[in-house]
Amino acid sequence: MRLTKWATLLFAAAVTLSAARFGIENIGRIVRLSDPQIAPNGKSISVVVSHANYDEDRYDAELVLIDVATHAQRVLTRDRRGLGQARWSPDGTRLAFLATVEGKSQIFLMPMSGGDSWQLTKSPTGVQQFAWRPGHNEIAFVATDEAPKVTGEERHNRSFEIQNNDYLLQEAPRPAHVWLIPTDKGAARKLTSGSWTLPVSLPPSAPSSPLSWSPDGKRLAIVKVASPYTGDSDRSAIQLLDVDSGQLHALTSRAHNETQPLFSPDGAHIAHWYPRDGEGKNVNEIYVGPASGGDTASVTRSIDRNVQRAMWMPDGKAMLVSANDGTTTGLWIQPIDGKPRRIELGKVVANASFWLDASMGPAGELAFTGTEPTRPAELYYLTSSTSAPERITDFNRETAAIELGRTETVHWENDGFHADGVVTYPPDFVASKKYPLVLYVHGGPRSSSKEAFSSRAQLLAAQGWVVFEPNYRGSDNLGNDYQAAIFNDAGAGPGRDTMAGVGMLEKRGFVDSSRMAVSGWSYGGYMTTWLLGNYPDRWKVAIAGAAVTDWLDQYDYGDANVRRGTAFGGSPYTDAKRLQAYRDQSPITYANRIKAPTLILSDTGDYRVPITQSFQLYHTLVDNGITTQFIAYPVSGHSPSDPVHSRDIDRRWVAWLDKYLR
Repeated sequence: MRLTKWATLLFAAAVTLSAARFGIENIGRIVRLSDPQIAPNGKSISVVVSHANYDEDRYDAELVLIDVATHAQRVLTRDRRGLGQARWSPDGTRLAFLATVEGKSQIFLMPMSGGDSWQLTKSPTGVQQFAWRPGHNEIAFVATDEAPKVTGEERHNRSFEIQNNDYLLQEAPRPAHVWLIPTDKGAARKLTSGSWTLPVSLPPSAPSSPLSWSPDGKRLAIVKVASPYTGDSDRSAIQLLDVDSGQLHALTSRAHNETQPLFSPDGAHIAHWYPRDGEGKNVNEIYVGPASGGDTASVTRSIDRNVQRAMWMPDGKAMLVSANDGTTTGLWIQPIDGKPRRIELGKVVANASFWLDASMGPAGELAFTGTEPTRPAELYYLTSSTSAPERITDFNRETAAIELGRTETVHWENDGFHADGVVTYPPDFVASKKYPLVLYVHGGPRSSSKEAFSSRAQLLAAQGWVVFEPNYRGSDNLGNDYQAAIFNDAGAGPGRDTMAGVGMLEKRGFVDSSRMAVSGWSYGGYMTTWLLGNYPDRWKVAIAGAAVTDWLDQYDYGDANVRRGTAFGGSPYTDAKRLQAYRDQSPITYANRIKAPTLILSDTGDYRVPITQSFQLYHTLVDNGITTQFIAYPVSGHSPSDPVHSRDIDRRWVAWLDKYLR
């Protein structure tokens, strides 16, 4: 009787454990954290906390205040659409943030002594970003110029000139400029004007270059872009704006690729982004020079990584910098003169999708959002650059309690390169068994897969599949040579790297080589379609999301537009051999060889990878008798940002693979 009872309990426990495996419904319950900001006194941190709202198809955001010492939480504001970009006043008595009013982002101010927040700006075009002015009750902000007022019959004339922009453009883009507004009473005053613009970023990408005030509040470091057309965004140079006189002065003599300037705490130096040796194919480095103007030079060359954030330490003698490094996010203390020192984070991976999501405190403390392999994003805190990270929130404890697949970093060699990637195993993985292998290839290509929590990888692993996320050449996690090796070799070299990684896993004995899938979004979709056409007998099924299939379409129609030419050495239309290179490196050239059933996914309003390329792939496959399905999402952007369509992608991803891998 006792044995029967124990057997019943064990069976019940097994059923419970199985039921608790990660599923699509769990993705919707993951809490998102972003943009932590340490208060000027270092005692508290504001962070934006978002929950999926499927009924209204949006993410509901709250601004939460967290006490550093006790970890106590207090919701500062909720029920505001478009909530984000909270920033403390220099004295810590107020918190400013953006929220949407009648479809436009506006600045709101909240007194920390108590009371309701109130709307500061009424910008007709909306506020893109802002920064408190040191020593003054003023805020500088960036807003797009209003369209010119037209009367009479011409008000119906909507014609405009096409230049270097995406094919979805419906009107000529207008420049964005700097304004200054008092935080008590008074009207906003425009500080800059002209046909040039401050940069505007379209996701996925780093945020637009933030406004940076000199410590005395007299100057702003900004980026001047030659035109508001996105294909011209590399024509960027740092300018110093004297706020009282309105005079602009160039920081250096460069005219391209300068961005993200940042005054040092003492105002003596400016740090900024610039690609190694000015070459766009190279890693991004942090350059530093005198704030009075003149030459700047790289201080991060020895790190040899694609650095994508720099924050000055309080003493102004060093910076904290970050970059993708192997299968994690690397953080270093980089002196202006001297060798970098790596900060140890253990298994914690700081969130850094094109930009480290972190802030620096008054004594060098660091607050950042990050994940662990089996825990979605939480808020972490470092009391100093030599301390261990402390997790100070538990928003995603429900997900962390679920049975998740084990994740590990793997390594292999190919073509003289050392490569790495991430493998996520099914929760009940047994090495002596055979499992389907699903490649989930990251986009970019200037990005990397990390040994961090991935809802997509965990969802696929929960189906009983081994998930492989390779970092092929062109990824930005293994140094300049590896990143730059993709120049004029967009598919063949990265494809060999990926297949060498597959071969490494096959040798381990647990891969069922007759049941392999390849999938990815953006450049991951490019690599998917490249591998399908160049290794057609290896794949049982495939999913191509927002796939780059034709480099000529990327050059002609996408938001990067003619800047795509830097990957091939120039325009496809000025050199016959170069035109052939574009075609040779386009997966559509080989798409008639594809054999695997393929699911195609794309946004109709995708400015980054125009849906025209998915149409090409669809017709090629259908005309050649290949089983395919083409699903479009009628939204703007490179991928759906709303929870309902995001969930639909997950559902279709799993269902399509399941149909052919079982």
